Amino acid sequence: MSHDLVIRNAHLVDGSGSPGRSADVAVDGDVITAVEQAGTINGGTRTIDADGLLLTPGWVDVHTHYDAQVTWDPFVTPSGWHGVTTVMMGNCGVGFAPAAPAHHTALIEMMESVEDIPGTALTAGLQWGWESYGEYLDVLGSMPRVMDVASQIGHCPLRVYVMGERGVANEPATDDDIATMSSLVEEALRAGAFGFTTSRTPIHRTKAGEVVPGTTADERELLGIADAIRRVGHGVFGFAPDHPHLAANEWPWMRKVAALTGKPICVNLNQSDKAPEVWRDVVRLLDEAHADGLPIIAQVAGRSIGILYCLQGSVHPLLFHPAYQEVAALPMAERLVALAEPERRRRIIHDVPDDGGFFQAAVLDGLGRMWLVDGADIDYEPAASTSVAAVAAQRGVPAMQLMLDQLTADGGNGMLYAPFFNYSYGDLSFTEAVTRHPHTRMGLSDGGAHCGAICDGGMPTFMLTHWTRDRTRGEKLPLEYIVHRQTSQTAALYGIADRGVVAPGMRADLNLIDYAGLGFDVPRMAYDLPANGRRLVQRARGYVGTWVAGVQTIDHDEFTGATPGRLLRATR
Repeated sequence: MSHDLVIRNAHLVDGSGSPGRSADVAVDGDVITAVEQAGTINGGTRTIDADGLLLTPGWVDVHTHYDAQVTWDPFVTPSGWHGVTTVMMGNCGVGFAPAAPAHHTALIEMMESVEDIPGTALTAGLQWGWESYGEYLDVLGSMPRVMDVASQIGHCPLRVYVMGERGVANEPATDDDIATMSSLVEEALRAGAFGFTTSRTPIHRTKAGEVVPGTTADERELLGIADAIRRVGHGVFGFAPDHPHLAANEWPWMRKVAALTGKPICVNLNQSDKAPEVWRDVVRLLDEAHADGLPIIAQVAGRSIGILYCLQGSVHPLLFHPAYQEVAALPMAERLVALAEPERRRRIIHDVPDDGGFFQAAVLDGLGRMWLVDGADIDYEPAASTSVAAVAAQRGVPAMQLMLDQLTADGGNGMLYAPFFNYSYGDLSFTEAVTRHPHTRMGLSDGGAHCGAICDGGMPTFMLTHWTRDRTRGEKLPLEYIVHRQTSQTAALYGIADRGVVAPGMRADLNLIDYAGLGFDVPRMAYDLPANGRRLVQRARGYVGTWVAGVQTIDHDEFTGATPGRLLRATR
């Protein structure tokens, strides 16, 4: 029998969690049609001898913020570089539908403030063309792209659409407001939304400094909206919590929502330094919920979440020093010359600003929790002995000198890394514990977001390089488990049953990977968003091939130009 594509002699890790094995895989059209012992499938129109390369399903990334970017970028980078074949958008309550024209600016400013996506890029890139959520999906469905995209309806645009300025001001919703919001969520779910999301963290604020719409919504509003999921019969209820108070403040209504809908409620779980042990209560409550038949899931990141400081970024330590502010507006080449002036260097290195202790608290007190970034493969599990404070002491130089030299290196592209979530123990032991837990799911890559400070869209690649191959400060995790975590597990969370496992009858979304050579290019600030908007990007190395629906989209880390991706609708 002749097949469209045969990949022979691969080391297949099929996404099910089963042990890897040598295998041949055949594809016809957009479907996997055979998986057999290596060397037994013949007759491909195109045949690839994998010669032991790793073959996996395509990654299913369920926490991204490409809600705007997918309307102008068919390659959906950085995720498109990292073997991701399906992305879920509409997380953390933010998004762009439903949207009346009068609310466009407010929604752009919320996304800019919460997710650090340049407002100028959103303004220039978004062509709109929709008002209802269903119309938004129709627009997405008309566009070619390199991967499949799926979406959820966010509380912020929903509340603004229904309540206007009262919604922005977080005034309590009336019974009529709740009924209308619930009806619109039902409409969105029936149009193809995969769920509803909201934000309850004080970290997410508007440009005016107020918490985003829905943050303080009461239980009555949350249950009223959740009832739409019950009526339709599908949909994940997701949210970003106030992490230190997750167990105490959110769990009662979460249980009620899960009981009402019978569908997953998915809460982001990060470790905050303000309450580093709360996660243990959350894990216990997860176990109790599942024992009671309540499908509550915690979504966790695969590494610490922190800031990549650089001179072109949204924030870096020098920003808080008056000697830097004097030259901060200069073009980079001129700025570097000014920062090399002996007197300015002396002031930055030795003078502590007279600012009531702010610089001391914001910068100097954190030198033991800041690391130099050396090259492409950033160490996301660094030891205290290699922190800025420790290295400066070892070299006998002031820490501010070390940071100044680092940030001005490489033409102003030098970087520092400072974690703010998931590193309270000084290693990734928290992340390991929650990654192993049966009631958590892989997520929080934030692909497309935090453009000026974070570069986590490549987290699916990191999961393989760090956790299964390179880790030295703790146990490694099985390759089969990590592949399972970001393929069949993530797809199943949202009921996407046709992908995530390499098996006959499943969708032919595949990655062929040079596992030994898998890694990253050096992170860089690119100015490639609309209106020359900036974003941190980091490409992958080692993706020999990526296929979406049987069509090759990546060939040796470069796009082929094919755009077989489509919009996924939960109802189809």
